[in-house]
Amino acid sequence: MAQFDTVRTAGVTGARAAQIDEGLRAHMNKVYGTMSVGMLITALAAWAISGLASTTDPSQAAAQISATTYLTDFGVAIYASPLKWLIMFAPLIFVFGMGAMMNKMSAATAQLVFYAFATVMGLSLSSIFLVYTSTSIAQVFLITAIAFAGLSLYGYTTKKDLSGWGTFLMMGLIGIIVASIVNIFLGSPAIMFAVSVLGVLIFAGLTAYDTQNIKNTYIQMAMHGDQEWLGKAAIMGALSLYLDFINMFMMLLSLFGNRE
Repeated sequence: MAQFDTVRTAGVTGARAAQIDEGLRAHMNKVYGTMSVGMLITALAAWAISGLASTTDPSQAAAQISATTYLTDFGVAIYASPLKWLIMFAPLIFVFGMGAMMNKMSAATAQLVFYAFATVMGLSLSSIFLVYTSTSIAQVFLITAIAFAGLSLYGYTTKKDLSGWGTFLMMGLIGIIVASIVNIFLGSPAIMFAVSVLGVLIFAGLTAYDTQNIKNTYIQMAMHGDQEWLGKAAIMGALSLYLDFINMFMMLLSLFGNRE
């Protein structure tokens, strides 16, 4: 695994080392910038779609979900019809498809696909504005942002090799995905609580792990002169950190969010 110090210990010194250092900073800025744009697209899409799906005007109501809130015809279609299953699993299908097609995409196409994925994720998450109060959503988002920043900074700066975490974290991730799917049908509060607690820990670990992996991947490519993949690597890095943030946010919201 290529560590940042490898740039200097492998005979890469002077101007070349400085060039890689500068390139790494630009690469990480692109990763975080792309991720941030994706987060903004998701938030705007979720807010806009929830607004179209719900109303406080009884004359426009197709179904009632609380004393003062109703679903519109659009809301019934995406939240209370079989279409909801497609919307629920669409982001997962999108991620697998994007990973499979990455070799055939240009960096510009990959970026557009990522933003399309962020929009689909916004559709999938739009129901949180009907389930949780706006205040609790904002509070949990702030908590997640602070935790994410600290964990990502740790992953970027630590000298410890985090590659050993990968297998454990992937096994844990598969476990909570399976448990979450099973619990869709069981509806067990105990399983939901356990998944949320474990999910926070797993995605916290993945944030640090993925950050270090993004950094090391750049160094490997830069040292071997592999410029073709650098643009795509930034998009895939942004996708990894985006998923870490979104999932950690959802797990924390499940634990601490105030329901409407």
